[in-house]
Amino acid sequence: MALALCGHAERGSAAGPINGPSQWLWGEAEAHTERTTWRHTATGLAIHHAMSIFWAAAHELACASSRVKNPTRICVVSAGIGALAYVVDYHVAPRRLRPGFRKHLGPRSLFVVYAAFAAGLALTSLTRGKNRE
Repeated sequence: MALALCGHAERGSAAGPINGPSQWLWGEAEAHTERTTWRHTATGLAIHHAMSIFWAAAHELACASSRVKNPTRICVVSAGIGALAYVVDYHVAPRRLRPGFRKHLGPRSLFVVYAAFAAGLALTSLTRGKNRE
């Protein structure tokens, strides 16, 4: 959601940032596509979703291993996972395996996207904890 909203606000294309990860399969030049297409948008969305699940699993492990139950700690762990995802995405991963969001979004929007991801991780943990009690 954050990718689409930020892409629409910045460049008038909600699909553009979602298409970014399609560079994994189709090459970097293809990641610049701003229109909605099965080739780019479906691929980008599938890759992005798979990586979100990967980072959510890392979040679950981090919370389970330290038995994080305090809401503040959950938020700190969530922010840490969001920050780690950004660092891995843009400073560790090979260029072709980066998400390609920068082709469509500026620094502020990138911050919003990763912060929204961290907030989603935290909200899931916080609400699931309440449902168990």
